[in-house]
Amino acid sequence: MAVLRARTEREWEVLLSASDELASRVPELTDRLLEELIAHSPQYDLAVPRDEHWRQIDAALRYGIEAIVTSREGTRRDLEYAAELGRCRAEQGLPLELLLYAYRHAGYLVWETLLDIVTAKDPEALPLLGHTATVIWAGTDRQTATVTDAYRATERELRRRTDERVQALLDALLAGGAEPELAQRAAAALDLPVRGRYAVVVLRGAEHGVFGEPGGMRFLWRIRPDSEVGLVALGEAAGTAELAAAVAARSAGPGGISPVVGGLTELGRARRWAELALRTVPAGSTEVVRLDRRLPAAFVVSQPELARLLVADVFGELMALEATDRAVLLETLDAWLECSGSAGRAATRLYCHRNTVFNRLRRVEQLTSRSLSRPRDLTEITLALDAYRLTGEDAVE
Repeated sequence: MAVLRARTEREWEVLLSASDELASRVPELTDRLLEELIAHSPQYDLAVPRDEHWRQIDAALRYGIEAIVTSREGTRRDLEYAAELGRCRAEQGLPLELLLYAYRHAGYLVWETLLDIVTAKDPEALPLLGHTATVIWAGTDRQTATVTDAYRATERELRRRTDERVQALLDALLAGGAEPELAQRAAAALDLPVRGRYAVVVLRGAEHGVFGEPGGMRFLWRIRPDSEVGLVALGEAAGTAELAAAVAARSAGPGGISPVVGGLTELGRARRWAELALRTVPAGSTEVVRLDRRLPAAFVVSQPELARLLVADVFGELMALEATDRAVLLETLDAWLECSGSAGRAATRLYCHRNTVFNRLRRVEQLTSRSLSRPRDLTEITLALDAYRLTGEDAVE
């Protein structure tokens, strides 16, 4: 901080005499400053009621003049008032640059008026007044620094409180059972329609990139200890297929995606559906899956006890095989199902002959006492395979 040169008694005499006259002109200066500020930007009038603004300018000018005449004693009520105004203007939403402009413009106005007063009363003292200019501008600098600090601190606090409120509303929506009143408040805070096309994404241990708004979709995220939950406003065009592609491109996975719901009050159900979809992803996989494409597996994971019974009933004899033999048969069955029942394509995927695929599938039929050509038997075998993957081998031993 610059060290101000000590003022002579004569310089202080000139400054104090002019300041006494200046204090008597504060109402006039307040009118002028307020009109000039509003002419500079209409936001002053929009953010601050005019009568309140007038009183605050009047007080700030008086405290500023007081700081000039008492600066040698170090009394700085002007700084206390600057901090109060900084907090007030942040809450009112007046941009900081306009607040700083007001303080600097007030400084120019005060200095210009002091020059007019001394010129009229004692023009020969003008050089002495010039020596005191640093007092005026040093005071203005400290006021603007104080008002800036107070404004930014209040702005941070308001942002924190707003973020906490928004996150609390988002949590309430995702928890489920949102009443219409809560949905209305959340819609206003989140800038979302109460009724609209929404889905929920749940990512386990996610390390995702920046999502932005791909395809017009908007993402709002909540971090959980072991996952991240995203509310997705789909807009009019996007569906769960586009959503799945966007999530898979930006996330390491695994993840689950709910079906589309029709409003904010249905997000609790959508969140449960997304969590259920995520449970259908086998251990070690990084897939991002849609519930509407995993419904059989979802039935399995939602009823773990029945899933274990199904595995024991369908794969009972197969489970008694050596682990390597059992793994080969189940891998072949899985490949055959993934290839829509094509032994040739399954053989290509497994790097074996198609007859080998047929032989292994016949063994599966013998061990399960079921036929892959009968629809009901095939359904049981398919569900049992999903249950085995998702419940784990230990669950049936």
